[in-house]
Amino acid sequence: MRAIYQTDVLASKNTDGKKAKNGKMIRMKALLAALFFSIAAVSAMAQLPGAPVPSSGTNEQQQPTQENIQPLQLQQFNGSGVVDKPVPGVLKLSLLDVINRGVRHNLGLLLSQQQTETARAQRLRSLSSLLPNVAFRSSETVQQVNLAAFGIPFTVNGSTIVGPFAIFDARPAVTERLLDFNALNRVRAAAENEKAAKFTVDDARELVVLVVGNQYLLAVSDAARLQTAQAELATAKAIFERAVDMKKAGVVPQIDVLRSQVEMQQRQQRVLAAQNQLEQQLMSLERTIGLPVTQQVELTDTIPYGPSQPVNVEEALPRAYRRRPEYLAAESRVRAAERQVQAAKGEALPTLDLNGDYGVIGPNIGRSRATFTVGAGIRIPIFEGGRVKADVLQAQSLLKQQKMRLEDLRARIEFEVRSALLDVKTSEEQITVAKQSIDLSADQLKQAQDRYAAGVAGSLEVVQAQEAVTGANETYIQALYLNNVAKLALARGLGVAEQETRAFLEGRK
Repeated sequence: MRAIYQTDVLASKNTDGKKAKNGKMIRMKALLAALFFSIAAVSAMAQLPGAPVPSSGTNEQQQPTQENIQPLQLQQFNGSGVVDKPVPGVLKLSLLDVINRGVRHNLGLLLSQQQTETARAQRLRSLSSLLPNVAFRSSETVQQVNLAAFGIPFTVNGSTIVGPFAIFDARPAVTERLLDFNALNRVRAAAENEKAAKFTVDDARELVVLVVGNQYLLAVSDAARLQTAQAELATAKAIFERAVDMKKAGVVPQIDVLRSQVEMQQRQQRVLAAQNQLEQQLMSLERTIGLPVTQQVELTDTIPYGPSQPVNVEEALPRAYRRRPEYLAAESRVRAAERQVQAAKGEALPTLDLNGDYGVIGPNIGRSRATFTVGAGIRIPIFEGGRVKADVLQAQSLLKQQKMRLEDLRARIEFEVRSALLDVKTSEEQITVAKQSIDLSADQLKQAQDRYAAGVAGSLEVVQAQEAVTGANETYIQALYLNNVAKLALARGLGVAEQETRAFLEGRK
């Protein structure tokens, strides 16, 4: 049940340039004109797209809340929304080229930009409830009316039938919501959600840098593994050929030849596996940056190791909170939720509307005269059956959820920054140890080959030394990859992934 107290103040003026000679006909025509004018006015108001209607609360119009905007899936950043045509020959790609292509073609970023357009459309839709609505209506009708059906006790020539007669009416109409706290706060909430969507686009750019940078580093690591495997295969071939020569000379038994041959074939399998892994990683990189998977590419950057600059966590965290786009987006969503609470409370407040029209009306175009209508209405809700309270409770619940998400994000940012710093420090120490392991394993292999050539040791010692070299190279490649990824993650944690990466790469050229 709903009780509404409503008052309407109407001022109207109707002009007609002709006078009737008969007093009875004057009264009849005046009554008919008032009757048809009332019917036309009610019909016109019903047809206006912006005609004032009772508010239906916060559910009247869908708001672009975080729940309505679907969260971006990280998997989307591994694809591309636009795929370029293949380029003849081999396309050379640096890390900066990959980032630029990723920003233009990455699917996750393109979808994020479309969500921004959706949020903007929601804001414009909310704003339309406060802006004037203008419509034009023109009609021409011919009618014959039975006055008795309307309870009018008049007859014309002994009959209650009047007509046929024509009415022409043409006029623009304007409706304007002068005061509506509910709609005003919904517009402000939609504006905050649009800001959040724009921050989400900035966050998507940071993720693109992180994703494509990781893909590039993976490809570089796989290329290094392939080069290492090919070098180890060349060493294994040389050892096998030496074993064959020594067998012919009667220095070593046949088992050493077989052992060397098995080791060489294993190295061949590793080369094939490394080639396959590199090709697949290059195709994955191409998908991320919008290149066809059939495009032949060559990576030009090797991403050498460089020690990182020390970072003060206590000073870095406040900067991260000011720079991280998703944190700024979360703050905007909290402000939007606060506006939604105010909008829900505004449902219990009065609304003020203004509407009017101006046009001509008459039997035909030539005999039409100007008329206008101006009206103002105030609507005061008295009893809404608990709907306002329910909307307020729902909006407050959403506000609490957004605040909890903001606090969780704040803690997660601190966790990401500290974790990235630990990863950078650990990976740098691993690189130092891995370099020493490479030098030691290389000396071990050289001594094992010399001992084998001198007949002091067998081929088993050489095979073991080769495995030690393989393990040391793999450890170094993995540590170098983890160090670069940790640096990217740290830049991402501080909210400067794209800025710092571009500055480093452009300054290096």
